Amino acid sequence: MVADDRRKFQRLELQKPILATMRGQNALVLDIGMAGALIEHYGEAAHGDRFPLVFRWQGNDVELECEVARSQVVRTPAGDGKSILSHTGVRFVSPSGVAAERLQDLIVTFVGRILAAQKANAAAEGRVSAGESILATLGEARRARTRGFVSYRLKEETWWRVPSEDPAQPADGFTVSAWEDEDEVETLCRTYENADEEGRRLIRMVAELSVHNARL
Repeated sequence: MVADDRRKFQRLELQKPILATMRGQNALVLDIGMAGALIEHYGEAAHGDRFPLVFRWQGNDVELECEVARSQVVRTPAGDGKSILSHTGVRFVSPSGVAAERLQDLIVTFVGRILAAQKANAAAEGRVSAGESILATLGEARRARTRGFVSYRLKEETWWRVPSEDPAQPADGFTVSAWEDEDEVETLCRTYENADEEGRRLIRMVAELSVHNARL
């Protein structure tokens, strides 16, 4: 179920969890996206519960209102039960303003680091670097009067550009807001072509930032 949610909402699995507070108690953010996160914490959480999740990024507090989508107890010690450990999937309730901007910056930063590491591991200088600058700017609020979304889908080595009202991310490409600069999207397409499956999932995740800004 956790893996299915991560594919659906394009969450980024963190190699080093982020220390946070949940209901005033310490917690760990195990993975995160614009739509929600997976949190490890003591105690139990019920479906529909709401609470603020607070963590620090680049020296600033990020506070996000959360709603529990589902929770699972992963460790139940003998004794008084106070050390019950749970993994809880949460949805972010309409993140906006400074919190949304900091969340977006966190995601772009982590995705950029992962793609840079993939480039280094593959010893393919230049294969990913061209796309890294695009990842850093894609989804910025360069709003124009353009409405809707565009899906870019790779079929038999050919890109199909499909205007759409649906913000969903396709399995064979990515969807961005219609206002995005076509030259930047073209570079992102080239990056997508050279990426492995995990790299492509990360590109879809960053594309969601563009979609998210269009819906604000």
